[in-house]
Amino acid sequence: MAQGDIETYWEDGSWKNRREGNDRAFGAGYSKKDDAVDAGRQAAQAGKVEHVIKNQDGTISEKNSYGNDPRNVPG
Repeated sequence: MAQGDIETYWEDGSWKNRREGNDRAFGAGYSKKDDAVDAGRQAAQAGKVEHVIKNQDGTISEKNSYGNDPRNVPG
């Protein structure tokens, strides 16, 4: 993840979001993954960064880019 990307993840019995480079989650813990994903998406869109969504086991389930996506460089 690049500096500032948003990660939605499971920890200590709840879904959380954090900005890459920070150990602490922002916002409250969420009981539903969809609620955490929505909040993470909004933060990623506002910051024009990537949003990485993880499963409870820590594997990546989805990635969405809301900014400069290096894979979409015009050739």
